[in-house]
Amino acid sequence: MDKFRRFIKKRYSDILFGILILLLIIPRTRVYFLRIMSFAPGVEATGERRNAGDFHWNLKGLNTADYSFEQARGRVVLVNFWATWCMPCVAEMPSLQALYDDYGDKVDFILVTTDSEEKTLKFLKENGYTLPVYHAINSAPDAFDTRTIPRTFLLDKKGDIVIDAGRADWNTRKVRKLLDDLLTE
Repeated sequence: MDKFRRFIKKRYSDILFGILILLLIIPRTRVYFLRIMSFAPGVEATGERRNAGDFHWNLKGLNTADYSFEQARGRVVLVNFWATWCMPCVAEMPSLQALYDDYGDKVDFILVTTDSEEKTLKFLKENGYTLPVYHAINSAPDAFDTRTIPRTFLLDKKGDIVIDAGRADWNTRKVRKLLDDLLTE
């Protein structure tokens, strides 16, 4: 028994590291760890904000009506590029849903995926998500440079990109205050 205790004491950090790796391999626990390791996104400095520019972007609604990005002019808009197979995307989805539940009537939420309609609708239904999801009909504006996902852009009423972020916790006081401020501008 004494040898066992010494072994455990000596290898304690190795054992913890092994357990952590094992938990990260299991998909459900991996999503949980990604959620707890998410932080509020950073806000672009006022002088460094770029404009979305081209509003000639058309989207086919998968669980909602089709959308022309022209409708976004003069509105606060959140654009999120994601996929059902992307663990960081899946991890941030509950925070986006919570934000949508409270701001869906004031902010245009545009979640864009390349997954099949069938796979996407099944994912939304299984998880109880009601966020509006789209397929892009034509190319997104150049300002939405999306080499990686998830990628989220928050635009103010002038079309300036206020937030350009990867995986984040969107349901924070910081983001909610920012949305409230953008809505009153």
